[in-house]
Amino acid sequence: MPMVPLEKLMQITQRFEFLEAQMAQGDAGADIATLAREYSELKPVVEQVVEYRQLLDDLEEAEAMLADPEMKELAEEELPTLRERLPVVEDALQLALLPKDAADARPAMIEIRPGTGGDEAALFAGDLLRMYQRYAENQGWKFEIISQNITELGGIKEVIAHVVGAGVFARLKYESGVHRVQRVPTTESGGRVHTSAATVAVLPEAEDVDITIDANDLRIDTMRASGAGGQHVNTTDSAVRILHIPTGIIVVSAEKSQHRNREIAMQVMKTRLFDIERQRVDDERSADRKSQVGSGDRSERIRTYNFPQGRVSDHRINLTLYKLDQVMQGDLDELIDALTADAQATLLAEMET
Repeated sequence: MPMVPLEKLMQITQRFEFLEAQMAQGDAGADIATLAREYSELKPVVEQVVEYRQLLDDLEEAEAMLADPEMKELAEEELPTLRERLPVVEDALQLALLPKDAADARPAMIEIRPGTGGDEAALFAGDLLRMYQRYAENQGWKFEIISQNITELGGIKEVIAHVVGAGVFARLKYESGVHRVQRVPTTESGGRVHTSAATVAVLPEAEDVDITIDANDLRIDTMRASGAGGQHVNTTDSAVRILHIPTGIIVVSAEKSQHRNREIAMQVMKTRLFDIERQRVDDERSADRKSQVGSGDRSERIRTYNFPQGRVSDHRINLTLYKLDQVMQGDLDELIDALTADAQATLLAEMET
């Protein structure tokens, strides 16, 4: 594919140098946090630009040396290596220049709910929760369960977790969709393999500047919270239920503190409304969005976990790994790397047209 014009690369470098100067001056009139964010985003791009331009200079110099009898032999030795490096460096630069999802660096909310399959689906939802907990631990992220509803068998009726760390949404955003499991349930006496499912939604956390909620659009109720199986009844009205009237979205938080419940419920509400707005914008931007990896279509069956055969298959990229045990222990990097590479390839193809 054609490379970006050098003039455009020069503009990127100049912008980076301007940001660097602004931050060094500590200009009180500038939003340092905003400058720092743009600076950190541009830095890896500029590093690739510098390497690319240096390689072009080296190539030009080596080709000029061919006309010098004393330098010709050295130039003939260097040129094959330089020419071999060129497409590699060009590819790296193209990837660095791909449009970034502004939400990639954000924390995320993970919501997991059982689908078809009854008790077995709820148990599988619990397995997925532990898989993501272990992955977050491997990444050095903070993983906090902010709301969960557990079944009598220890499965999950619904869970919402908050994940904070470097590049959380960028790594987890392709997990949204229907996850299917094929295995013999612990409740099955006949040894038959059952198919069940659970739905995962990964949403970038909303910031206050992203979404404004009119207080008149909300109905906030407090209610009595109870523990599992009706035991440990909380006799205070601490649970909080928030209804967003225009969309019909309902969020409930039932921790011990009413103040904390209101805080949690409002953050989840903002994040869900922000996700709706992001999807609306994406739909306008791309008519064929649903055909792309990471489209966020929660009804799409994205992955199957087959326990009898020890394999996991991602249907979006036709990838099958025979390492189910490791995946369930949180070893997700191979899957996520492949999904990221596929999404990047799609973006590169769109840039060519």
